Amino acid sequence: MSYDFNKITDRKNTNAIKYDLAVARGKPADVLSLWVADMDFPTSPAILEALQARVQHGIFGYSVPGEDFYESVKKWQKEEHDFEITRHWVVTTPGVVFAIACAIKAFTLEGEAVIIQTPVYYPFKNMILANKRKLVTSSLFEKDGKWQIDFEDFERKIVENDVKLFILCSPHNPVGRVWTREELTRLSEICLRHNVLVFADEIHNDFVFEGHKHTVFSTISKEAAWNSVISTSASKTFNLAGLQFSVNFIQNPALKKKFHDERDKTGYDEPSLMGFTATQAAYEKGKEWLLELKKHLASNLDFVRTFVKEKLPKARLIEPEGTYLLWLDFSGYGYSDSELDDIIVNKAKVWLDRGTMFGLEGEGYQRINIATPRALLQEALERISKALQ
Repeated sequence: MSYDFNKITDRKNTNAIKYDLAVARGKPADVLSLWVADMDFPTSPAILEALQARVQHGIFGYSVPGEDFYESVKKWQKEEHDFEITRHWVVTTPGVVFAIACAIKAFTLEGEAVIIQTPVYYPFKNMILANKRKLVTSSLFEKDGKWQIDFEDFERKIVENDVKLFILCSPHNPVGRVWTREELTRLSEICLRHNVLVFADEIHNDFVFEGHKHTVFSTISKEAAWNSVISTSASKTFNLAGLQFSVNFIQNPALKKKFHDERDKTGYDEPSLMGFTATQAAYEKGKEWLLELKKHLASNLDFVRTFVKEKLPKARLIEPEGTYLLWLDFSGYGYSDSELDDIIVNKAKVWLDRGTMFGLEGEGYQRINIATPRALLQEALERISKALQ
């Protein structure tokens, strides 16, 4: 089949956070939105067919995934990520952020320390603080256009704060790193040495650019597998976030029980029927659509790379290894963080994610979502270029 990822779909007045909350969040009504991490494309036709079949049946009672669902997850993880799973490892949740909150409550006590590597997806910080844990940050650093881990700082912070849990972002949002097996192994060794449990948010695992490979954290070693929770979802890959469904792989039975018990305390018993229906269809029949999507994303990346070089000469594109979220450094223009954001939002009328949302290390940066038709991406960049001239 041929899929048209350049067709513009009007998402306004559809209750979309990305488009319908601009004024409520202090943005101009006519702002062009390339901020939150969902895509501007209808999902795979195979998924729509599966959902339509459910709708036609007409009954939406309490439901649980069947064996065919678990087989679809097992096959996808094996073929796409060299990850052998069993259904007994799987715990479902309404989303990865929900799973993060469960892990924080299951594996730490109030006042205990949880570490993250900033700049990073801001709900990590929000969940730690909302659940009254101690937030500890270890800064990533940029060298020669590539963000890297400060392993010495990471270990020192763990020791100094008696850290109990590490929330890992892999692939990393927003800096676009796909951590190597060697980097992940070193992180695992530090965490094992100091009895720190690892929660790996791997929701962007299906978006890796050519020349890079995603490594599932628990495949590093038996010890890493026993000391980790792996969380992912088809929601990012197939644009299904509103269906509220994710899967978590927990090999250690003791950890699984703690996590499962904490989830059950929320009153969450049966998962979203539409969520697991869409996920199964995605993993069984969505591969062709995803391959075409990846070509479109690679083409959009090429476009941004050229555009920045020619029309945003003082900006820098941090070359992404994964995700469809680009990390752009505008510090060369000499504006303060608030001045830059004001120019982009109110003068260019483009809504991006301000870099400092992810941590102080993001000062001067903006995150842009390229999972959109080319015309919208080009219009946004033209507006920003004109506003900065």
